[in-house]
Amino acid sequence: MCDENTGPLPLTVLTEEEEMFYGMANEFAETEIKPLVEEMDKTSHTDEALLKKLFENGFMALDIPEAYGGAEGSFFMSILAIEAVSKVDAGVGVIVDVQNTLVNNALLRWGNEDQKKKYFPKLAVDLLGAYALSEAGAGSDAFALRCKAEEKSDHYLLNGQKLWITNANEAGLFIIFANVDFSLGYKGITAFLVERDFEGFSVGKKEEKLGIRASSTCELVLENCIVPKENVLGEVGKGYKLAIETLNEGRIGIGAQMLGLAEGALANALSYTGERQQFGKQINEFQGVQFQLARMATDVEIARLIVYNAARLKDAGKIFIKEGAMAKLVAGEVAERVSSQAVDLFGGYGFTKDYPVEKQYRDAKIGQIYEGTSNIQLQTIAKMVIPR
Repeated sequence: MCDENTGPLPLTVLTEEEEMFYGMANEFAETEIKPLVEEMDKTSHTDEALLKKLFENGFMALDIPEAYGGAEGSFFMSILAIEAVSKVDAGVGVIVDVQNTLVNNALLRWGNEDQKKKYFPKLAVDLLGAYALSEAGAGSDAFALRCKAEEKSDHYLLNGQKLWITNANEAGLFIIFANVDFSLGYKGITAFLVERDFEGFSVGKKEEKLGIRASSTCELVLENCIVPKENVLGEVGKGYKLAIETLNEGRIGIGAQMLGLAEGALANALSYTGERQQFGKQINEFQGVQFQLARMATDVEIARLIVYNAARLKDAGKIFIKEGAMAKLVAGEVAERVSSQAVDLFGGYGFTKDYPVEKQYRDAKIGQIYEGTSNIQLQTIAKMVIPR
């Protein structure tokens, strides 16, 4: 992205349109999400009215073309929305992330015209999506999945289980990966668009989680689930390619979620240390505290640079696989480190649920686990930087 007069924009400089959108997203998070954070965390429940507002304010259709009712924005706009929302609640942040960077993005890139006409207008208004790849024996080794798709005359029968599926409790559309021919290995993996009311499909156990509790995480059960052949997403046997390429972009979304979380934890620490007094001074007047805050601020800026860079590369049509993996790796580590330091600075109060940093610390841990663990990111980066 360039300015005609000055050349390439510095990574943290936003265009006027991006600046306005980012400000709106921050304001929405403060006014609409913040009052609900404690209750959603306590009850492990997505507020239905809030979900409706996310749709009404366009956060769930950022990259859907205008012809289908979406905003037709850039990938970077989705990243800004995820970041802004996650400053207040990373659980809501991942709801926005999955909808945009995984579900909408997969349909945009791999869906045929009939599929786009059928699902995008709904995804833009009130249809929440979910992305179902993981299984009990297929986590980091995602292509070890055992979910089976059997071809019939005009449909497929899907059998198996999916685990740890984000948005599953509220979603109405699922991208589900199954293998049509195990003798072909990963080349039998195929993606299917599965509607919630398809015969043979059900949502199973809802997980009780450490963090991001505003977002549901559930098991999916497929028992002779009937999926019409026209609901194959992409090509039969090319699901592995769809999964890899979609997750490469989704990792940047998780990086944005963790960036926003770290920003929120830093903001809370800065506010508290400017109010709390010990030994007759505000604690931010002590050099030891100042140095801790300085390191936290530096970490956040590092995460911002690397996440924004990966998103800019994606929008520019450049190769971003390494940078996307780095974004998730670094932002995930920064979120845990900064939120942990924030708890320390709050002292005993930080260890209680009376202050938000306790929740932010719990929320941060998932950033090093889902959509590819930190070790998987390191493996991806190593393959691309070590000469072969």
